[in-house]
Amino acid sequence: MRFAGLSARAWGTAVVLLVIALLAPLFLLDRFNTIQFAYVWALAIALIGLNVLTGYSGQISLGNGAFMAIGAYTTAILYFKLKVPYGLTILPAGLIAGLAGYLFGFPALKLSGLYLALATFALALSASPVIKNFDALTNGHEGIVLPTITDPFGFGLTNEQWLYYLALVIAVLMFVFARAMLGGATGRALRAVRDSETAAAASGISLSQFKTMAFGVSAFYAGIAGSLYATITAYVSPDSFDLPLSLSLLVGMVLGGLATLAGPVVGAAFVVWLPIFAQQAFHNKPDISYGVILVLLMFLLPQGIVGGVRQLLAWYRRRSSDGEPTAEAADLGPAAPPHAAERGTGGS
Repeated sequence: MRFAGLSARAWGTAVVLLVIALLAPLFLLDRFNTIQFAYVWALAIALIGLNVLTGYSGQISLGNGAFMAIGAYTTAILYFKLKVPYGLTILPAGLIAGLAGYLFGFPALKLSGLYLALATFALALSASPVIKNFDALTNGHEGIVLPTITDPFGFGLTNEQWLYYLALVIAVLMFVFARAMLGGATGRALRAVRDSETAAAASGISLSQFKTMAFGVSAFYAGIAGSLYATITAYVSPDSFDLPLSLSLLVGMVLGGLATLAGPVVGAAFVVWLPIFAQQAFHNKPDISYGVILVLLMFLLPQGIVGGVRQLLAWYRRRSSDGEPTAEAADLGPAAPPHAAERGTGGS
């Protein structure tokens, strides 16, 4: 029995995981780990958006950190300089970043493959210098220090717990929205564009409409994530949104699994926790060990962690039954065909 595209077992698993996530800050996590998981939820939002663009529509982006910067600075300026309550800055941050992404998508229509990757790479490189040049608005190199966020409802939560729950609730809402969008006609159109632009155009799908929409949606998610990032850190600066952030987003998306919705959550956890693990386990060479671990993971799990889990479940099902696909594997999200991103980046 399935509801909203998920089996009863998948719904049960999702409910259990959500309950654990809700209880973890109260009983399992200390203050440091609580705030790190708040970062995980924020980055998961950005990775869901990037997966819409790259995993589902096949357009490679190395510049989504720039859209996170737009969202973060929108919240910082509205909250700190204009005294708008921070909760009311999150949606405008996403909308402004989404508009920027949508507009960027129009010139990007003329680019594909490596050229599109280079254009978004240039976008990532330019984000920090542009922020520094508008110092009257952004405080330039110094950045903007935000007031500490506290529990506004008097629930007795620490600052870290409140930020954790804020990020978690928004991440769940963004996940549900993405699943609804990708599970319908829009998702089918995006996958058609990814798999073959020629066939998609022949079937009546507007390449320009869906490719620019994918850029806009991806940037909207990045803007929401950037807003949460600013709220969690209580500080934004140009150096927070330089090239390494955009590359980390790409690594997290690929590591979690292309064209899956569970993948961004897993990928975000690795992006946040893997450097911490490398620092603690390899005190002298954390950067080298971090790179080695990433390379090993990509060799061992070429379809990402979620793709690897899906393959393991399918193998287990074949061994224990007549070889029918598992509901669990299907519920992890549609698999990206090999080299989907490369094949789907042809020009329009």
